[in-house]
Amino acid sequence: MKKACLLIIDVQKGFDDSDFWGERNNPDAEDNMLVLLDAFRKARLPVFHVQHQSENEMSPLHPTKLGYQLKTGFEPKENEPLFIKSVNSAFIGTDLKEELEKQEIAQIIIVGLTTNHCVSTTARMAANYGFGVSFIHDATAAFTTVSYDGRKFTAQEVHESALSHLHNEFAEILSTGDVLAKWVTTSQYMQ
Repeated sequence: MKKACLLIIDVQKGFDDSDFWGERNNPDAEDNMLVLLDAFRKARLPVFHVQHQSENEMSPLHPTKLGYQLKTGFEPKENEPLFIKSVNSAFIGTDLKEELEKQEIAQIIIVGLTTNHCVSTTARMAANYGFGVSFIHDATAAFTTVSYDGRKFTAQEVHESALSHLHNEFAEILSTGDVLAKWVTTSQYMQ
């Protein structure tokens, strides 16, 4: 069994601003993330946190805005590293890769916001670096988007499209329940 960690990406208050982002799918994503976070902590498995620091002063994720803060319940505890990034990938401008290697992590369980941006970009880079990647479909979420030719895609369509592009190439797509059964309840990790 590979050593696994939970990587929680950009679960910040600014993503509650529907006027800025639009409609969102998967309203239970944060609840599922918290279930996994609690299970990983109880099993004493590594947890890594990522926070987006937008350079765009208009963004709800800019450090001068309240939305920059992590949502309640997602604050790192002692020995849970927090990586601050300003681009889509959690590997760029941080020492995430080095910390994963230092802790001998082979499998990354990825959750967070949003499916098609920072979570997907980080998953792709993690796979390119040789890590195993599990992408948790019910612990991520997306927003509506308008394509280059003006077509509107619902948040669910964006979410499913992003998952489809990752599936079998960059990541295995799992549910919260799958992770609990496969990674967290394994007696090897229980203390």
